Amino acid sequence: MLVAPASGSRGVYGAIAVAGAWGLPRGCAVVYTDKAAGSGYFDRASNSGVALDGTRAVAGSAPLEFELASTLAGADAIGVKQAHSGDNPEADWGRHTLQAARFGLAMLDRAFPAEAPFTPQNTRIIAVSISNGGGAVLQAAAIDDAHLLSGVVAGEPNIYVEGGRPLYDYATEAALWLPCALLDARFDTAPGARGNPLLVAAGVARCATLKAQGRLAGGSLPEQARNAREYLRAQGWSEGALRSAAISTAFDLWRSVAVLDAAAYARTGSAPMPCGFHYAALDGLGHPAAAAEIVRALWWADGAGVPPGSGVAIVDTQQAPPDSYAPGLSCLRALWSGDDELAQRLHAGVAATRSGLPRAGLPVLLVHGVEDGLIPARFSSAPYLAASRKAGLPVREWQVSPAQHFDAFLALPGFAQQYVPLVPYVHAALDALWAHLALDKALPGDAEIKAVPGLPPTAANLRLPR
Repeated sequence: MLVAPASGSRGVYGAIAVAGAWGLPRGCAVVYTDKAAGSGYFDRASNSGVALDGTRAVAGSAPLEFELASTLAGADAIGVKQAHSGDNPEADWGRHTLQAARFGLAMLDRAFPAEAPFTPQNTRIIAVSISNGGGAVLQAAAIDDAHLLSGVVAGEPNIYVEGGRPLYDYATEAALWLPCALLDARFDTAPGARGNPLLVAAGVARCATLKAQGRLAGGSLPEQARNAREYLRAQGWSEGALRSAAISTAFDLWRSVAVLDAAAYARTGSAPMPCGFHYAALDGLGHPAAAAEIVRALWWADGAGVPPGSGVAIVDTQQAPPDSYAPGLSCLRALWSGDDELAQRLHAGVAATRSGLPRAGLPVLLVHGVEDGLIPARFSSAPYLAASRKAGLPVREWQVSPAQHFDAFLALPGFAQQYVPLVPYVHAALDALWAHLALDKALPGDAEIKAVPGLPPTAANLRLPR
């Protein structure tokens, strides 16, 4: 059986492409979890949320995936479970993963009563996912005292251990500094860095903001961009990570992550979100408004669990020209660098997400793109691997180059010519782990894989380990 927490903040089916695509054709049972995130948005204007079958329902008429308390500011407000539950779900991602494994065993008992009970002693259980889901399976490995799991495969994991950097830290850093840094000439051919003139203009404004704040030196724009890039390099960003982070900057992903995580980590719940942000639908003029019924109906299926998207926008009450996003982003960054009461709450929330190492004897395979610009390996899997090695634990890592974070982006102009997909390597890692568990073959060693982009993704071109 595979247990697969969703990647990102997606709903319960968010790991189908990773776990289902490998496990179901091989006859494995697959159990999913949204790890207390997901797109079961609650709409205050209509007092409706998502019922357990994915349809919309008015509060009180059916059990809802998430129900927002009425105290959230704004009649147009939209509640997002990860941000507004007040639970800091990330701190329990490992527990949710193990709960899903137990649920899967119970469902196997129900489906095959003649062969029950299904237990970890007679059923191999592999935890697998990518990104936030990859972090979840590693968190599960750290608390698997009951030995539910037989092995773990974690792709591009968002994992925070001692010696690493939490996502909130480097996401707020990137949100402030990358728009300026990406104006450096060495990023002229980076996908997403130059396609939109508005993004270039935003980068110019950000350089001016950082310069005016006394945080950035340089008399000319090229000097400022170079200095911003050098600042990020000094913070640990690799050149490859900065290059592929251009698309995350273009899609406003850093702000999206920071807005949601600030509320989640600080456990603000149904109180106002930090820094004056909230979520709402917009009318034709871009003003907050009640969401149309047809838009609400699409949220559960189309939403990614992290606005903006699917008709849900981020409303920034601090937004002001010429650098419109800078005030709100500076406020979010101050929650990390500051020491007021809300900042202390946020730090406590982040600390609660710090993971331990896998239990002794549990085989773990990490797969990470060297050029990952959303969850850079230097901040996540590398310190996890180093700590595991120091403890003498059986953790291996495949470093794949050139690979960035989002396989879906390979369909965008310029990406497939520069990067290879990562999921095939995750599936290859599952093959290797299965051979180790079922066929008693040796666990594969570390690998630095140099693949060939711009060609059909065959095993030979990808140089998949055998």
